[in-house]
Amino acid sequence: MKLKIAALLIGASFGVAGMAQAAGEIVIKFSHVVSPDTPKGKAAEYFKKLAEERTHGKVKVQVYPNSQLYKDKEELEALQLGAVQMLAPSLAKFGPLGVKEFEVFDLPYVFDNYDEVNKVMHGAIGKQLLGKLESKGIKGLAYWDNGFKNFSSNKPIRTPADLKGMKIRIQSSKVLEEEMRSVGALPQVMAFSEVYQALQTGVVDGTELEASNLYTSKAYEVQKNLTLTQHGFLGYAVIVNKKFWDGLPADVRTQLDGAIVDASKYANDIAKKENDRALAAIKASGKTQVYTPTAGERAAFKKAMLPVHTKMADRIGPDLLKAIYKETGFNPNN
Repeated sequence: MKLKIAALLIGASFGVAGMAQAAGEIVIKFSHVVSPDTPKGKAAEYFKKLAEERTHGKVKVQVYPNSQLYKDKEELEALQLGAVQMLAPSLAKFGPLGVKEFEVFDLPYVFDNYDEVNKVMHGAIGKQLLGKLESKGIKGLAYWDNGFKNFSSNKPIRTPADLKGMKIRIQSSKVLEEEMRSVGALPQVMAFSEVYQALQTGVVDGTELEASNLYTSKAYEVQKNLTLTQHGFLGYAVIVNKKFWDGLPADVRTQLDGAIVDASKYANDIAKKENDRALAAIKASGKTQVYTPTAGERAAFKKAMLPVHTKMADRIGPDLLKAIYKETGFNPNN
Protein backbone atom coordinates (compact mmCIF):
# COMPACT_ATOMS: atom_id res chain seq x y z
CA MET A 1 0.00 0.00 0.00
CA LYS A 2 2.83 2.42 0.87
CA LEU A 3 4.47 1.74 -2.47
CA LYS A 4 1.17 2.33 -4.26
CA ILE A 5 0.60 5.65 -2.51
CA ALA A 6 4.19 6.67 -3.27
CA ALA A 7 3.63 5.88 -6.93
CA LEU A 8 0.47 7.96 -6.90
CA LEU A 9 2.28 10.89 -5.33
CA ILE A 10 5.04 10.69 -7.91
CA GLY A 11 2.37 10.63 -10.60
CA ALA A 12 0.69 13.60 -8.96
CA SER A 13 3.80 15.70 -9.28
CA PHE A 14 3.51 15.24 -13.02
CA GLY A 15 -0.29 15.11 -13.21
CA VAL A 16 -1.16 18.47 -11.69
CA ALA A 17 1.70 20.04 -13.59
CA GLY A 18 0.48 18.39 -16.77
CA MET A 19 1.08 21.55 -18.77
CA ALA A 20 4.82 21.03 -18.39
CA GLN A 21 4.72 17.59 -19.93
CA ALA A 22 5.56 16.50 -23.43
CA ALA A 23 7.45 19.58 -24.58
CA GLY A 24 4.76 22.09 -23.76
CA GLU A 25 1.75 19.91 -24.50
CA ILE A 26 -1.04 19.73 -21.95
CA VAL A 27 -1.39 16.02 -21.17
CA ILE A 28 -4.70 14.65 -19.90
CA LYS A 29 -4.59 11.07 -18.70
CA PHE A 30 -8.14 9.67 -18.98
CA SER A 31 -8.44 6.40 -17.07
CA HIS A 32 -11.43 4.06 -17.02
CA VAL A 33 -12.18 0.46 -16.06
CA VAL A 34 -14.20 -0.90 -19.01
CA SER A 35 -13.57 -1.96 -22.60
CA PRO A 36 -12.94 0.53 -25.43
CA ASP A 37 -15.96 -1.05 -27.16
CA THR A 38 -18.45 0.09 -24.50
CA PRO A 39 -20.43 3.35 -24.70
CA LYS A 40 -18.01 4.90 -22.17
CA GLY A 41 -14.96 3.60 -24.01
CA LYS A 42 -16.16 4.98 -27.34
CA ALA A 43 -17.11 8.32 -25.81
CA ALA A 44 -13.68 8.64 -24.18
CA GLU A 45 -12.01 8.13 -27.56
CA TYR A 46 -14.39 10.63 -29.16
CA PHE A 47 -13.51 13.21 -26.50
CA LYS A 48 -9.81 12.59 -27.18
CA LYS A 49 -10.38 13.25 -30.89
CA LEU A 50 -12.35 16.45 -30.31
CA ALA A 51 -10.01 17.79 -27.62
CA GLU A 52 -6.89 17.33 -29.72
CA GLU A 53 -8.51 18.76 -32.87
CA ARG A 54 -10.05 21.83 -31.21
CA THR A 55 -6.95 22.78 -29.26
CA HIS A 56 -4.83 22.33 -32.40
CA GLY A 57 -2.52 19.91 -30.67
CA LYS A 58 -2.04 21.91 -27.46
CA VAL A 59 -3.80 19.11 -25.57
CA LYS A 60 -2.83 15.46 -25.73
CA VAL A 61 -5.39 13.02 -24.29
CA GLN A 62 -4.10 9.60 -23.29
CA VAL A 63 -6.95 7.11 -22.76
CA TYR A 64 -6.29 4.08 -20.55
CA PRO A 65 -9.18 1.56 -20.66
CA ASN A 66 -9.71 -1.81 -18.92
CA SER A 67 -8.18 -0.76 -15.57
CA GLN A 68 -4.75 -0.46 -17.22
CA LEU A 69 -3.77 2.17 -14.65
CA TYR A 70 -6.19 1.80 -11.74
CA LYS A 71 -9.00 -0.44 -10.52
CA ASP A 72 -12.36 0.80 -9.27
CA LYS A 73 -11.31 1.62 -5.70
CA GLU A 74 -8.03 3.24 -6.75
CA GLU A 75 -9.03 5.55 -9.56
CA LEU A 76 -10.72 8.29 -7.50
CA GLU A 77 -7.74 8.52 -5.16
CA ALA A 78 -5.46 8.75 -8.19
CA LEU A 79 -7.54 11.61 -9.56
CA GLN A 80 -7.51 13.50 -6.26
CA LEU A 81 -3.74 13.15 -6.07
CA GLY A 82 -3.32 14.27 -9.67
CA ALA A 83 -1.84 11.01 -10.95
CA VAL A 84 -4.58 11.11 -13.62
CA GLN A 85 -6.54 14.13 -14.73
CA MET A 86 -9.85 12.69 -15.96
CA LEU A 87 -12.19 9.80 -15.14
CA ALA A 88 -15.74 8.74 -15.93
CA PRO A 89 -16.61 6.55 -12.92
CA SER A 90 -20.02 5.06 -12.31
CA LEU A 91 -22.20 7.16 -10.03
CA ALA A 92 -22.02 4.49 -7.31
CA LYS A 93 -18.33 5.37 -6.79
CA PHE A 94 -19.12 8.68 -5.07
CA GLY A 95 -20.86 7.19 -2.02
CA PRO A 96 -17.64 5.74 -0.56
CA LEU A 97 -16.00 9.11 -1.29
CA GLY A 98 -18.46 10.71 1.10
CA VAL A 99 -20.99 12.14 -1.37
CA LYS A 100 -23.76 9.71 -0.46
CA GLU A 101 -26.43 11.56 -2.42
CA PHE A 102 -25.18 9.99 -5.66
CA GLU A 103 -26.39 6.60 -4.42
CA VAL A 104 -29.90 7.74 -5.31
CA PHE A 105 -29.06 6.54 -8.83
CA ASP A 106 -28.54 3.03 -7.42
CA LEU A 107 -32.09 2.70 -6.11
CA PRO A 108 -34.03 -0.16 -7.71
CA TYR A 109 -36.67 0.75 -10.29
CA VAL A 110 -36.40 4.49 -9.59
CA PHE A 111 -36.14 5.08 -13.36
CA ASP A 112 -38.26 3.37 -16.00
CA ASN A 113 -36.45 4.64 -19.08
CA TYR A 114 -33.62 6.82 -20.40
CA ASP A 115 -35.87 9.89 -20.60
CA GLU A 116 -36.47 9.79 -16.85
CA VAL A 117 -32.78 9.29 -16.14
CA ASN A 118 -31.75 12.20 -18.30
CA LYS A 119 -34.44 14.47 -16.89
CA VAL A 120 -32.74 14.10 -13.50
CA MET A 121 -29.08 13.91 -14.55
CA HIS A 122 -29.13 16.80 -17.01
CA GLY A 123 -31.44 19.03 -15.00
CA ALA A 124 -31.08 21.07 -11.84
CA ILE A 125 -30.72 17.98 -9.62
CA GLY A 126 -27.82 16.58 -11.60
CA LYS A 127 -26.03 19.93 -11.65
CA GLN A 128 -26.47 20.30 -7.89
CA LEU A 129 -25.00 16.85 -7.28
CA LEU A 130 -21.93 17.52 -9.41
CA GLY A 131 -21.33 20.67 -7.37
CA LYS A 132 -20.98 18.57 -4.21
CA LEU A 133 -17.78 17.03 -5.61
CA GLU A 134 -15.80 20.28 -5.51
CA SER A 135 -15.05 19.98 -1.79
CA LYS A 136 -13.28 16.70 -2.65
CA GLY A 137 -10.95 18.41 -5.13
CA ILE A 138 -13.03 17.15 -8.06
CA LYS A 139 -14.77 19.09 -10.83
CA GLY A 140 -17.83 17.42 -12.33
CA LEU A 141 -18.20 18.16 -16.04
CA ALA A 142 -20.99 15.96 -17.43
CA TYR A 143 -23.01 12.77 -17.17
CA TRP A 144 -22.80 9.84 -19.57
CA ASP A 145 -25.49 7.20 -19.95
CA ASN A 146 -24.87 3.49 -20.07
CA GLY A 147 -27.84 1.20 -19.52
CA PHE A 148 -30.22 -0.74 -17.33
CA LYS A 149 -28.91 -3.63 -15.25
CA ASN A 150 -30.01 -7.26 -15.35
CA PHE A 151 -29.27 -10.32 -13.25
CA SER A 152 -27.07 -13.06 -14.66
CA SER A 153 -26.22 -16.43 -13.13
CA ASN A 154 -25.69 -20.08 -13.95
CA LYS A 155 -29.19 -20.96 -12.79
CA PRO A 156 -32.44 -19.50 -14.11
CA ILE A 157 -33.79 -16.46 -12.27
CA ARG A 158 -37.54 -16.04 -12.56
CA THR A 159 -38.52 -14.77 -9.11
CA PRO A 160 -36.83 -12.85 -6.29
CA ALA A 161 -36.69 -16.13 -4.33
CA ASP A 162 -34.36 -17.58 -6.97
CA LEU A 163 -31.67 -15.12 -5.83
CA LYS A 164 -31.73 -16.29 -2.22
CA GLY A 165 -28.27 -17.30 -1.01
CA MET A 166 -26.59 -16.37 -4.31
CA LYS A 167 -23.33 -14.38 -4.19
CA ILE A 168 -23.92 -11.42 -6.51
CA ARG A 169 -21.12 -9.05 -7.49
CA ILE A 170 -21.93 -5.39 -6.92
CA GLN A 171 -20.14 -2.06 -6.86
CA SER A 172 -19.30 -0.46 -3.52
CA SER A 173 -22.65 1.11 -2.61
CA LYS A 174 -24.72 0.79 0.56
CA VAL A 175 -27.86 1.04 -1.55
CA LEU A 176 -26.75 -1.86 -3.76
CA GLU A 177 -25.89 -3.91 -0.67
CA GLU A 178 -29.39 -3.34 0.71
CA GLU A 179 -30.88 -4.10 -2.70
CA MET A 180 -29.23 -7.54 -2.76
CA ARG A 181 -30.33 -8.28 0.80
CA SER A 182 -33.92 -7.36 -0.09
CA VAL A 183 -34.08 -10.45 -2.35
CA GLY A 184 -31.99 -12.68 -0.08
CA ALA A 185 -28.81 -12.46 -2.17
CA LEU A 186 -25.32 -12.03 -0.70
CA PRO A 187 -23.67 -8.81 -1.96
CA GLN A 188 -20.04 -9.17 -3.01
CA VAL A 189 -18.19 -5.89 -3.62
CA MET A 190 -15.58 -6.44 -6.32
CA ALA A 191 -13.60 -4.49 -8.90
CA PHE A 192 -15.00 -4.80 -12.41
CA SER A 193 -11.67 -6.08 -13.73
CA GLU A 194 -11.98 -9.12 -11.43
CA VAL A 195 -15.53 -10.12 -12.36
CA TYR A 196 -14.84 -12.54 -15.23
CA GLN A 197 -12.40 -14.67 -13.25
CA ALA A 198 -14.61 -14.58 -10.16
CA LEU A 199 -17.55 -15.90 -12.18
CA GLN A 200 -15.40 -18.48 -13.93
CA THR A 201 -14.03 -19.87 -10.67
CA GLY A 202 -17.26 -19.64 -8.68
CA VAL A 203 -16.05 -16.97 -6.25
CA VAL A 204 -19.33 -15.23 -7.11
CA ASP A 205 -22.48 -16.77 -8.56
CA GLY A 206 -23.77 -13.90 -10.64
CA THR A 207 -23.80 -10.24 -11.56
CA GLU A 208 -26.03 -7.25 -12.05
CA LEU A 209 -24.72 -5.67 -15.24
CA GLU A 210 -26.04 -3.91 -18.30
CA ALA A 211 -25.66 -5.71 -21.61
CA SER A 212 -22.72 -3.68 -22.93
CA ASN A 213 -20.41 -4.45 -20.00
CA LEU A 214 -21.61 -8.05 -19.73
CA TYR A 215 -20.79 -8.57 -23.40
CA THR A 216 -17.51 -6.68 -23.82
CA SER A 217 -16.03 -8.20 -20.64
CA LYS A 218 -17.02 -11.65 -21.97
CA ALA A 219 -18.70 -12.35 -18.61
CA TYR A 220 -21.68 -13.73 -20.53
CA GLU A 221 -19.45 -16.64 -21.61
CA VAL A 222 -19.36 -17.88 -18.00
CA GLN A 223 -23.02 -17.19 -17.20
CA LYS A 224 -25.66 -19.55 -18.53
CA ASN A 225 -28.66 -17.33 -17.80
CA LEU A 226 -29.52 -13.65 -18.13
CA THR A 227 -32.85 -12.29 -16.87
CA LEU A 228 -33.86 -8.86 -18.13
CA THR A 229 -35.03 -7.47 -14.82
CA GLN A 230 -33.94 -3.92 -15.77
CA HIS A 231 -33.95 -3.24 -12.04
CA GLY A 232 -31.40 -0.44 -11.90
CA PHE A 233 -29.56 2.08 -14.02
CA LEU A 234 -25.81 2.49 -14.49
CA GLY A 235 -24.54 5.91 -15.52
CA TYR A 236 -21.26 7.80 -15.27
CA ALA A 237 -20.00 11.26 -14.33
CA VAL A 238 -17.12 12.76 -16.28
CA ILE A 239 -14.83 14.34 -13.70
CA VAL A 240 -11.44 16.05 -13.58
CA ASN A 241 -8.88 17.01 -10.96
CA LYS A 242 -10.12 20.48 -9.98
CA LYS A 243 -6.66 21.99 -9.42
CA PHE A 244 -5.54 20.81 -12.85
CA TRP A 245 -8.71 22.05 -14.56
CA ASP A 246 -8.67 25.46 -12.88
CA GLY A 247 -5.02 25.86 -13.84
CA LEU A 248 -5.62 25.48 -17.58
CA PRO A 249 -5.36 28.52 -19.84
CA ALA A 250 -8.84 30.02 -20.21
CA ASP A 251 -8.99 29.51 -23.99
CA VAL A 252 -7.98 25.86 -23.69
CA ARG A 253 -10.54 25.23 -20.96
CA THR A 254 -13.24 26.77 -23.15
CA GLN A 255 -12.26 24.51 -26.05
CA LEU A 256 -12.30 21.46 -23.77
CA ASP A 257 -15.68 22.44 -22.34
CA GLY A 258 -17.05 22.38 -25.88
CA ALA A 259 -15.45 18.99 -26.53
CA ILE A 260 -17.04 17.61 -23.36
CA VAL A 261 -20.49 18.88 -24.40
CA ASP A 262 -20.24 17.22 -27.81
CA ALA A 263 -18.66 14.01 -26.49
CA SER A 264 -21.46 13.78 -23.91
CA LYS A 265 -24.12 14.14 -26.60
CA TYR A 266 -22.36 11.39 -28.54
CA ALA A 267 -22.17 9.17 -25.44
CA ASN A 268 -25.83 9.60 -24.59
CA ASP A 269 -26.94 9.11 -28.20
CA ILE A 270 -25.18 5.75 -28.53
CA ALA A 271 -25.81 4.24 -25.08
CA LYS A 272 -29.13 2.51 -25.77
CA LYS A 273 -28.06 1.43 -29.28
CA GLU A 274 -24.84 -0.10 -27.95
CA ASN A 275 -26.66 -1.96 -25.18
CA ASP A 276 -29.27 -3.25 -27.64
CA ARG A 277 -26.48 -4.38 -29.96
CA ALA A 278 -24.66 -6.13 -27.12
CA LEU A 279 -27.83 -7.91 -26.00
CA ALA A 280 -28.43 -9.13 -29.54
CA ALA A 281 -24.85 -10.45 -29.68
CA ILE A 282 -25.29 -12.28 -26.35
CA LYS A 283 -28.45 -13.93 -27.66
CA ALA A 284 -26.75 -14.86 -30.93
CA SER A 285 -23.81 -16.45 -29.12
CA GLY A 286 -25.95 -19.30 -27.83
CA LYS A 287 -23.86 -19.36 -24.64
CA THR A 288 -26.39 -17.53 -22.48
CA GLN A 289 -30.14 -18.03 -22.32
CA VAL A 290 -31.84 -14.64 -22.22
CA TYR A 291 -35.20 -14.45 -20.43
CA THR A 292 -37.65 -11.55 -20.48
CA PRO A 293 -39.84 -11.53 -17.35
CA THR A 294 -43.59 -11.21 -17.70
CA ALA A 295 -45.25 -8.07 -16.35
CA GLY A 296 -46.25 -10.02 -13.24
CA GLU A 297 -42.72 -11.35 -12.69
CA ARG A 298 -41.21 -7.89 -13.06
CA ALA A 299 -43.79 -6.52 -10.60
CA ALA A 300 -42.68 -9.16 -8.09
CA PHE A 301 -39.06 -8.02 -8.32
CA LYS A 302 -40.13 -4.40 -7.92
CA LYS A 303 -42.28 -5.21 -4.90
CA ALA A 304 -39.43 -7.12 -3.22
CA MET A 305 -36.92 -4.31 -3.79
CA LEU A 306 -39.11 -1.28 -3.13
CA PRO A 307 -38.46 -1.23 0.66
CA VAL A 308 -34.85 -0.28 -0.19
CA HIS A 309 -36.10 3.23 -0.98
CA THR A 310 -37.43 3.72 2.55
CA LYS A 311 -34.44 2.09 4.26
CA MET A 312 -31.94 4.25 2.37
CA ALA A 313 -33.89 7.54 2.47
CA ASP A 314 -31.96 8.97 5.43
CA ARG A 315 -28.60 8.06 3.86
CA ILE A 316 -29.45 9.65 0.50
CA GLY A 317 -31.56 12.52 1.83
CA PRO A 318 -35.38 12.47 1.97
CA ASP A 319 -35.68 15.84 0.21
CA LEU A 320 -33.50 14.68 -2.71
CA LEU A 321 -35.55 11.51 -2.99
CA LYS A 322 -38.82 13.46 -3.08
CA ALA A 323 -37.40 15.83 -5.70
CA ILE A 324 -36.51 12.89 -7.95
CA TYR A 325 -39.91 11.29 -7.44
CA LYS A 326 -41.52 14.57 -8.46
CA GLU A 327 -39.28 14.87 -11.53
CA THR A 328 -39.95 11.34 -12.78
CA GLY A 329 -43.46 10.70 -11.51
CA PHE A 330 -42.26 7.69 -9.48
CA ASN A 331 -44.79 6.52 -6.91
CA PRO A 332 -43.14 4.71 -3.98
CA ASN A 333 -46.50 3.29 -2.96
CA ASN A 334 -47.08 1.58 -6.28
